[in-house]
Amino acid sequence: MTVVRLPDGTEVPALGQGTWHMGERGSDRAREAAALRLGLDLGMVLIDTAEMYAEGGAEEVVADAIAGRRDEVFLVSKVYPHNAGGKKLEQALARSLKRLRVETLDLYLLHWRGSIPLADTVEAMERAREAGKIRRWGVSNLDVDDLEELGPALSDCATDQVLYNLEARGIEFDLLPFCRQRGMPVMAYSPVGQGGTLLRDAALKRVAARHGVTPAQAALAWTLRGPGVISIPKAADPAHVRQNAAARDLRLTAEDEAELDAAFPPPKRKRSLAML
Repeated sequence: MTVVRLPDGTEVPALGQGTWHMGERGSDRAREAAALRLGLDLGMVLIDTAEMYAEGGAEEVVADAIAGRRDEVFLVSKVYPHNAGGKKLEQALARSLKRLRVETLDLYLLHWRGSIPLADTVEAMERAREAGKIRRWGVSNLDVDDLEELGPALSDCATDQVLYNLEARGIEFDLLPFCRQRGMPVMAYSPVGQGGTLLRDAALKRVAARHGVTPAQAALAWTLRGPGVISIPKAADPAHVRQNAAARDLRLTAEDEAELDAAFPPPKRKRSLAML
């Protein structure tokens, strides 16, 4: 299994599980938790969630999924920007821990940048770490200039979680090299796109057909092709969970990558950081 090393030396699987849109309907909760448990069985032990997802509902689904298995899981959650400082972060973290039914997060991320100064967020994150409520902290949806603003604290930032897939390659111009130079992995959300347009692309379909896999598996393998990327697809269907896990073993050829580059050209200049 491919692993990615965090700045503190901790190794995590390059393929994890996302939970965006989970917890939105109570009737789906058992099915979603079962899908996450299946993912754990298949070695996708990094689970990413957020207080924003279904306003805490996704964290409750994760709690069901990891009950009795906490020691297996690398657990990630994210704080709203308006809660990302001082007492508000402490309180938001306490609510997340309660919903997740755990005592500690392995990684806590600023979900995106808001009006609270980054220095205040870092200070609150460090207090939470010293208190044993989180093991490490990171950010999400921050570009190079934002990361540079962290100053010396950048060395303690465990990851930057950003939109990254064949349709959204802007980070390859500067953000991805910047993070790789510092030994800080990028966490790719929505790695197979949103809404299915990517998966209907003719070039991606051809690449998938050559390998006897689905377009989603080919798209996922593409995000995992280089070092320092953790991919977190969301799947609530057992078949999709198994397909995601199988994508770890898919190695794209130079021909595959050239065909995908022609269909989805890599960036030749700086682009604004894409977000969903």
